[in-house]
Amino acid sequence: MTNAKNTPRKLTILGSTGSIGTNTLDVVRQLGGRDDFEIMALTGAGNIALLAEQAREFGAKLAVTADEDRYNDLKSALAGKDIAVAAGKTGLEEAASMDAGWVMAAIAGTPGLAPTLTAARRGADIALANKECLVSAGEVFLRTVKQGGGKLVPVDSEHSAIFQCLTGDHKQAVERIVLTASGGPFRTWTREQMAGVTADIARAHPNWSMGLKVSIGSASMFNKGLEMIEAKYLFDLRPDQVEVIVHPQSIIHSMVGYSDGSYIAQLGSPDMRTAIGYALTYPARGQLNVERLDFSRLARLDFEAPDEERFPALRLARTALERGGLQGAVLNAAEETAFHAFVDGNIGFLDMAEIVERVMERMNDGRSASTTEDVFSADAEARRHAQELISAKEKAA
Repeated sequence: MTNAKNTPRKLTILGSTGSIGTNTLDVVRQLGGRDDFEIMALTGAGNIALLAEQAREFGAKLAVTADEDRYNDLKSALAGKDIAVAAGKTGLEEAASMDAGWVMAAIAGTPGLAPTLTAARRGADIALANKECLVSAGEVFLRTVKQGGGKLVPVDSEHSAIFQCLTGDHKQAVERIVLTASGGPFRTWTREQMAGVTADIARAHPNWSMGLKVSIGSASMFNKGLEMIEAKYLFDLRPDQVEVIVHPQSIIHSMVGYSDGSYIAQLGSPDMRTAIGYALTYPARGQLNVERLDFSRLARLDFEAPDEERFPALRLARTALERGGLQGAVLNAAEETAFHAFVDGNIGFLDMAEIVERVMERMNDGRSASTTEDVFSADAEARRHAQELISAKEKAA
């Protein structure tokens, strides 16, 4: 993996203690570890012990906790090591500014937007696992990547699949893309059954091992809705070219349909390390120790149309796509706020979509997303509206 001068490739991982981050470091181990890669910065939040362990193992130049109150904890955990320590938003910006040619953007939620933009501005190649960069600030983010001169490689399994299927083909021949969805743990449940769901139940995904936010987003299908918006920006598509199909086995990760009627699909076992490895080695492919498909044991591959009555998140995402402007930022901010209220037990599972829809209607005023200030302003306003609706529900309960 090293270049002609045998110089290790410089990497930074924004969000190293989460599911994507830990899998990224496992990929780094498999592809050569510290012999072939130099870890410039690792960032995390509250899991100080894991962050410090990672920083020691990979010899990171900088370790950052997003939680300013945990700075001293991280400093103590790395005492005696030649590893700089920082915290909070300024620490994340410092990490993103370091001289790493490849940056994994895996900080969950809107907090990941600012440092990822910083890395893009200086021309780093961005491996994008943070949905909010495109959902909330698609045009701004893509413009920043283009001006910086780096590459943008998707890490979500669905978008990685599309990216791989598009390689070498002409954009004008693409008729549609089809994002596959497992359907989550409630694929066959009625709305009445889902009404009593708790966060502990919703986090149990049938196929993938993911963090809490993505797991619950999969259960509500908000995650797939966000992926629809991401796909529009990543692949420069019209809203009507983005489709979703439920595929319970999660073997086909997504497909591209072409103008001659053919489809090209990317298949594999449900393991995020495959998509991460492709983003790290693109345009080559590395040797990864992941489960291989045994086609002789695949009894069947099932597909079904998504039910937008039971899972309105898909309908809301398409509405945001069609409206454009700041509606993606509004949807995302309202969904994040509702998600935290659900996890805290303050609202029900079905309340999340209701709150998002009401906030989107309140803010359907045609404002454009021309600058990061536009995005952050809409984000803050949407969160205020969502919190008002959540508080009203708590009082009525």
